[in-house]
Amino acid sequence: MIGLLQRVSEARVAVAGEVVGEIGTGLMVLVAVERGDTPLQARRLAQRLVAYRVFPDAAGRMNLDLRAVGGALLLVPQFTLAADTGRGNRPGFSGSADPATGRALFDLLVREAGTLGPRVATGRFGADMAVSLVNEGPVTFMLRVPPATSPA
Repeated sequence: MIGLLQRVSEARVAVAGEVVGEIGTGLMVLVAVERGDTPLQARRLAQRLVAYRVFPDAAGRMNLDLRAVGGALLLVPQFTLAADTGRGNRPGFSGSADPATGRALFDLLVREAGTLGPRVATGRFGADMAVSLVNEGPVTFMLRVPPATSPA
């Protein structure tokens, strides 16, 4: 499971002009479920996202996590993060989980993250979404919890 996180002062997701998810200070995370992912990967990614220290402390060092700053999570499903871009000029998606598995594990990630403390907003699985954000820093990290079957 892949999470591309960005530290934001605000972020929102709209579907057909309607805002379906919105946060202020926090993390906007694009999420891809990979073939072979299980609930273990979803739970571990939720833990890592909530505990990842990317917010500045009084000295300006990235020492604070979401809970310490009272931040929120905006989780946005994006299967294209799992694309194979190693050859040619067209991505391949054989590494992405099938839609049913992807939806189930994305939903589990959302529930797990919510139990860990922060407010959680989401995009809409399978929808054509418009995502807007203000990336602070800019700060962007990719976290990956590889499937058990992955050589990662």
